[in-house]
Amino acid sequence: MTHRPILLTSFRPWKAHQAENSSEAMLSRLVHRLPHHVRWLQDLIVNFELAPVQVIAQVQQYRPKLVICCGMAEKRKHLTVERWGKGKTEKRATRLDLEALVTNTVDTHISEDAGSFVCNSLYYRLLAHVQTEQPQTYGLFVHVPKLSAENWPVIEFDFLRLVQRLDELL
Repeated sequence: MTHRPILLTSFRPWKAHQAENSSEAMLSRLVHRLPHHVRWLQDLIVNFELAPVQVIAQVQQYRPKLVICCGMAEKRKHLTVERWGKGKTEKRATRLDLEALVTNTVDTHISEDAGSFVCNSLYYRLLAHVQTEQPQTYGLFVHVPKLSAENWPVIEFDFLRLVQRLDELL
């Protein structure tokens, strides 16, 4: 059986004090445990214009069934799935049932605010693209907190569970 790919994305660090971006660190630890049809676009530049262009180009090329963009949320304590990407005058929601999705996790939360930085901009532009140009593709943004020995087992379990569940459903 041929699977349409799942596209995962992650960012590089953007502040001098960051040794790593938790989104990239998480995926680098998990990529070998993900389905073989997952493609990983890593090391995205933290830039309002370049990040969406890079991701949408990959979406157009690979026509994935799902795009999961991952970004770092330094001040959050949990893995969070974002409901909305907000533009200047409108917002777009993922078409995924987030409530059903997080019921299969240990400590993943739904967020109603993707922030006002590059993560939100990327998510909004991704959702706008897939909802108008590629409706067979679903989009999701996952914010990853700073990783530690204490939170890693739950983050690892929850993220793998999210991908597995979405892969089964779509």
